[in-house]
Amino acid sequence: MWPQYLPPNIHVRRTEFDGVDERLRMWATANGTVKSWTSRRKLDAKARRIEFRQEVSAAPVESMCGTWVVEPLGPDDCRLTLLHDFTVVDDAPEHVAWVEKATDRNSGRELGNLKSLAEKHSELGELMFSFADEVRVDGSADAAYEFLDRAERWPDRLPHVARLDLVEDEPGVQLMSMDTRTADGSTHTTESVRICFPAERRIVYKQTRTPALMDVHTGEWTVRPVDGGAVIRSQHTVILRDAEHRDFVREALSRNSIATMNLAESYA
Repeated sequence: MWPQYLPPNIHVRRTEFDGVDERLRMWATANGTVKSWTSRRKLDAKARRIEFRQEVSAAPVESMCGTWVVEPLGPDDCRLTLLHDFTVVDDAPEHVAWVEKATDRNSGRELGNLKSLAEKHSELGELMFSFADEVRVDGSADAAYEFLDRAERWPDRLPHVARLDLVEDEPGVQLMSMDTRTADGSTHTTESVRICFPAERRIVYKQTRTPALMDVHTGEWTVRPVDGGAVIRSQHTVILRDAEHRDFVREALSRNSIATMNLAESYA
């Protein structure tokens, strides 16, 4: 749930877990860039502590460890503390400054958002929801995945996409800015980070700039081969700003996803 709960987090993949110790592969933004690393965590539910240590860090970080601590202050209050200890490549002062800036900014956003979510926890059941749509296509699973992957071509292929700029400096990590046409003819701008897994025919994404009705929007495209074709699946998880817009948001997201998947058949 970190991509939904922690603003800098784009995607987390748990690769090991025995109930106490876990290993995570993580992607997150830091100072406007996307970084990826592998962490070990030890969960102590009784002490309300989680200790973490990066096994494989992303430069300029050389090593990083820390602790999440929850301290009860009363029946309805607690204090959440996040501690970090790190080293940087070559002990360079500019690297120290970069990591301090990223850590301070990300930690502040994470703690602030967790505070907000905790204080409206009783409302989350109405504000947060997930759903998925599937479309079967008569064509190649690889070609359908390629259609989803090469999103920079969508303005020429999808009627609801008015503009799309895509930057992929690192293979499989895409920064995307898109103008989407709505049903009333107006447009809204979103910005997203997409992490692509071609071998799995899977793309996960998080909007870093959401439409006005949503606080959080994450999603996933998957393509699986079946006899005679492929099945494309689009999954969304949303946290709304106001629960009264739930049906409208779901219908709009579903309509655009299904239109995209149906048009993918033309290229599969």
